[in-house]
Amino acid sequence: MPLKEHLLEFRNRLMLSAAAIVTGAIVAWTFYAPIYDQLTLPFEEYRESNPDSAAALLNFGNATTAFTTQLSISLFVGVIISSPVWVWQIWAFLLPGLTKREKKISAGVFLTALPLFLTGCVFAYYTLPKALVILFGFTPDDDKSANIQQAGDYFSFVIRFILAFGAAWLLPVFLVGLSAVGVLSGRTLLKSWRVAVLLIFVASAIITPTPDPFTMFLMAGPLCVLYFGAVGACLLMDRRRIARGEEPDWSDLPDDEASPMT
Repeated sequence: MPLKEHLLEFRNRLMLSAAAIVTGAIVAWTFYAPIYDQLTLPFEEYRESNPDSAAALLNFGNATTAFTTQLSISLFVGVIISSPVWVWQIWAFLLPGLTKREKKISAGVFLTALPLFLTGCVFAYYTLPKALVILFGFTPDDDKSANIQQAGDYFSFVIRFILAFGAAWLLPVFLVGLSAVGVLSGRTLLKSWRVAVLLIFVASAIITPTPDPFTMFLMAGPLCVLYFGAVGACLLMDRRRIARGEEPDWSDLPDDEASPMT
């Protein structure tokens, strides 16, 4: 395709993605009340579990805060619920320039990345109340203290928390993708599992927007399971490579062992 047609195609895909996000934001705006109730559920749980302590409250500092908060939450939810559309548009734009083998790999990435991302977001949503209850528990239990937060700061924290989990759950997709193109092998990933687990915990401590170890373990635990799942998939791909003759069958031998004569 000429450059002009590429740019027109990109514009069309971009407009469709933007329209999907706006449509999702409108739907979220319509159902803002139940969405708001669910996102503020940790405050209610904290009140119920600590009836004698100061109640956790959200503070809308000025006249425009409530409107901007509703707008930002609606856009965030719109991006999440419209993700199948805009991810598909990205993939469809790149698809014509790929080879047959690359199309198969990219299709597998598309079919696994989106469910994993959404699953990570859902997992974060259900673990967020417990994490916040633990954090609220550090509030001094006396009549002089109250956990009053700015609404914008709170919802910004919630959005970053959910997106961090969703992005982190894409780890196996990248590992399997690198193995599919020959950059990594399952044996290499299996040998490096100790370093990988350490890096997962370090990254979880950095990515999670809370300083408590509970949230770090909530992210690192599933990531370790996903890592070993990706290792299993990569080992299976290694076997298929050997069966197709794309890799010598002695490639997994130790360095001090001689390969067989053929």
